[in-house]
Amino acid sequence: MALFRITRSVDPAPLLRGAGLYLRPAQGGDYPAWSALREASREFLTPWEPTWPADDLTRGAFRRRLRRQAEEIARDESFAFLIFEDDSDLLLGGITIGGIRRGVAQTASLGYWMGAPYAGRGHMTRAVAVAAAFAFSTLRLHRLEAACIPSNIASATLLERNGFQREGFARAYLCINGAWRDHYLFGLLEGEAASGLAHRRPGPG
Repeated sequence: MALFRITRSVDPAPLLRGAGLYLRPAQGGDYPAWSALREASREFLTPWEPTWPADDLTRGAFRRRLRRQAEEIARDESFAFLIFEDDSDLLLGGITIGGIRRGVAQTASLGYWMGAPYAGRGHMTRAVAVAAAFAFSTLRLHRLEAACIPSNIASATLLERNGFQREGFARAYLCINGAWRDHYLFGLLEGEAASGLAHRRPGPG
């Protein structure tokens, strides 16, 4: 039934634009900037992410990441994007609409990371707004979910600015930095997204 699937094809390399930034899937030429930003942000990101594999920043691992990304897009399972500053093409971070569940759910999970030098400037707030618009309009999802560690106030705040509502608390929900961590659970329904954020001028928050 059309209700339970995408009713129009999705560009295999979608380009999404917002205020002062754009999102697109990673490409081979992104490796130097991606690996440099991830390495420079290692200490900043470690408390909030799963343990990095020993070879995570190698070129070979990046190639495998690109292959997996293309396969997941083709199967309508996950859409991973890098986030770039519009004027300079500077890499800022990444965001993923993953774990897509069709059928009666029409749901996906949102994950994201911001490079340490660019955190706290409102970039991710706007990137989440752009990704949510894509999820509801192009992917035709009904619901987006997200989770964050209770002490990650910045992440909870940007979700709430985008209209996400805190719906629950999950004990030992995800293994983060080598330990099972409790998480707050957030949800956003189609039609609830905060209006205007995707096109708001860059600035704090």
